[in-house]
Amino acid sequence: MQPADIARVESYLRKTIGSDRIRVVPPNSRGGSVEVWAGGEFLGTLHRDDEDGEVSYAVQITILEEDLPATAPQPVAAAKRK
Repeated sequence: MQPADIARVESYLRKTIGSDRIRVVPPNSRGGSVEVWAGGEFLGTLHRDDEDGEVSYAVQITILEEDLPATAPQPVAAAKRK
């Protein structure tokens, strides 16, 4: 993916999400993944698709179970009245 593509997608994501904390980072090595970050938190990867002359970009976000907050206890259902 070209640096101009990365900059355009980053600008779009920042505007759409409403946060300047969004960063799209080019890969460290050739053939590596383009990464999407929010501040210091890795969100996922960015992929470019050029099919039949139409270009699109997809962000794949992976959320690990261990990163989620604990679930809130569910309220106990009231006993049925007779």
